[in-house]
Amino acid sequence: MLIIKRAFFIVGIALCIASCSISERTISNSNEPVVVGFYNLENLFDTINSPGVRDGEFTPEGQKMWNSVRYADKLDKMAAIIRHLGDTIGVNGPAILGLCEVENRSVIEDLVAHNSIKELGYEIIHRDSPDRRGIDVALLYQPSVFEVKNVKAHPLYIYDQNDGDRIYTRDQLLVSGLVKGEMLHVVVNHWPSRYGGEERSRPSRKAAAQLSRSIVDSLQSINEHANIILMGDLNDDPHNVSVKEELRAVVKKDLQNDDLYNPFAEKHQEGEGTLCYRGTWNMFDQIVMSQSLLSGSASLKYKNSYVYSIEPLKVQEGKYKDYPFRTYVGNRYDGGYSDHYPVVIVIE
Repeated sequence: MLIIKRAFFIVGIALCIASCSISERTISNSNEPVVVGFYNLENLFDTINSPGVRDGEFTPEGQKMWNSVRYADKLDKMAAIIRHLGDTIGVNGPAILGLCEVENRSVIEDLVAHNSIKELGYEIIHRDSPDRRGIDVALLYQPSVFEVKNVKAHPLYIYDQNDGDRIYTRDQLLVSGLVKGEMLHVVVNHWPSRYGGEERSRPSRKAAAQLSRSIVDSLQSINEHANIILMGDLNDDPHNVSVKEELRAVVKKDLQNDDLYNPFAEKHQEGEGTLCYRGTWNMFDQIVMSQSLLSGSASLKYKNSYVYSIEPLKVQEGKYKDYPFRTYVGNRYDGGYSDHYPVVIVIE
């Protein structure tokens, strides 16, 4: 059980909106669709043992024998997939891409400098989180499409009821800026894991959902038609209480008032997922949005969504055929991509 500290962010986000409203200059007048994605990179760590961070297993001397050769191969694979995330509409790479399970800014800099995606000109938004393993969330964006105006990291405060100690986890990253002259707010998440079991860890994800919802509510209290995209590895499926009831992200037919639309809830109902455990597909990776992006009169309008699960990302044979092709299974190095598939939405 946890003691949960909640905060409401109207004042802070009001300042964000005010600063964001200074410039209404259109960055891109193109009518091309905008690809927005999210990808859990499965422990993109450097090979250095950093003081105060539990990253020893990802060093040459650690249990995983993580070294520069494996790190370079991981970057090769991640960059290749990022470049092709817009293939379905003929775009090289998403304009906006949320990331999780990245150790620090340095590994992200190595990633965007990779020859496969260097020409896409990604800029980085990253803030160090207090997570004990040192993993953070981040956002990549193309400044020709997304003109960033404000960034704020919202910490999640949860406490162990037994000893009162804070349980350190990832911040929630709010990035606001202009897309084709319209304000868009993007919230990048990596909610607490299911370590210790789904039921025992559930209060932590409910707390994360409450924080996410308070960010959304604050934005909508200032502008009821705010364009909001919330993405991340939520470590819960769309039907779980954290997503459906606390965040209020639901399928289109169930939308009410200020609920968020969750296209990946519909896909999960159809049997799709982004990771698989003991034969069951979970849809932990989701991108949800405010209803303003569904309006027929909206300047920015949601078009479609998909789980990016091309063949190279899959195990090709054996008992785990079609599961995500992972970098590691436990401490065994498989040399794959990630234990999660990326998710993508397209905005017109």
